[in-house]
Amino acid sequence: MGRTSLIALAVVLVLLGIVAANSLFTVHQTQQALVLQFGDPRQVIREPGLHVKVPFVQNVITIDKRILDLDIQPSEVIASDQKRLVVDAFARFRVADPLQFYIAVGNEAVARSRLGTILQSSLRRVLGEESFEAVVRDDRADLMERIKDQMNKEAEQFGIDVVDVRIRRADLPEANSQAIFRRMQTEREREANEFRAQGNEVAQRIRANADREVTVTVAESTRNAEIIRGEGDACRNRIFAAAFGIDPSFFAFYRSMQSYEQALQQGETTAVLSPDSEFFRYFTDPNAIPEGNAPVGRSASRAADLLARLEGDETLRSLLCAELERVAPTGGAEVLPETLPDDLPADQPIAPALEEGAAGAQ
Repeated sequence: MGRTSLIALAVVLVLLGIVAANSLFTVHQTQQALVLQFGDPRQVIREPGLHVKVPFVQNVITIDKRILDLDIQPSEVIASDQKRLVVDAFARFRVADPLQFYIAVGNEAVARSRLGTILQSSLRRVLGEESFEAVVRDDRADLMERIKDQMNKEAEQFGIDVVDVRIRRADLPEANSQAIFRRMQTEREREANEFRAQGNEVAQRIRANADREVTVTVAESTRNAEIIRGEGDACRNRIFAAAFGIDPSFFAFYRSMQSYEQALQQGETTAVLSPDSEFFRYFTDPNAIPEGNAPVGRSASRAADLLARLEGDETLRSLLCAELERVAPTGGAEVLPETLPDDLPADQPIAPALEEGAAGAQ
């Protein structure tokens, strides 16, 4: 075979390759094809695989048969109660009729533009018939279904099937939202202040009741203490009065001893007195008798013993007060010390002696 034959064979093979490339085409499983002859649709191919067309005369355009996404910019809608809403929605669609799609819109970009306009008009038409609460809360699912049905009626002429419509967000405009937020915040603050005022009122009432109870309790305690103190002072005065009535000279002696104890305490006090003054009469003579008083006798010594024991015995003190009250009307206060035995030991209780003396006085 000569060189010319080889060249001719190569040319033939190249031409056959070119013809085959223009005659065969592949349709992907996610696509559907439309065969055009000089721009005139001749065949719709929906099945994937290898297909044949007339070379150099026919051409093929592919259309996606998957579900496609349509997203639009948020738009403002006025509800039936005249409240403005900013609605953000999207749709899902697919090309159901490639031939109708090609004749009506030509390509996917034009189809998205037309569908976006249809979606916005359907949103305004459907949502404009409903109230704010129905759009935001109550009937959103039903409203989205109605929007999809209206879109399908208009998109059918484009060979498009709208699969789904969703409202992503439906809110008040930003200015309205801020105003509503401020109003809600003011309302919550007012309620909080009201709750605080009620709490302060209850707290003040509780504090006032507590203060009143404290004042009443302290007053009652003070009154009881004063009563007890007064009763004790009265009993003490009665004892000293009875002792003074028994022996005035002993009482003068006892009071002098108390004066010595108070006046001669350890310290810086200096007293300049005459040795023969009335203040020091018991220093020179323990048995001194003040002028106008009877001698200090056995009654005084017994009364002194009685008072000495009385200072440290509260029970004895109360018994003595009761006994003096009982016998005072009959003059028992004067004879009571006389009823004590002369040989009563210092550590013997005086109450039995008082009982014996009271029985003897009667």
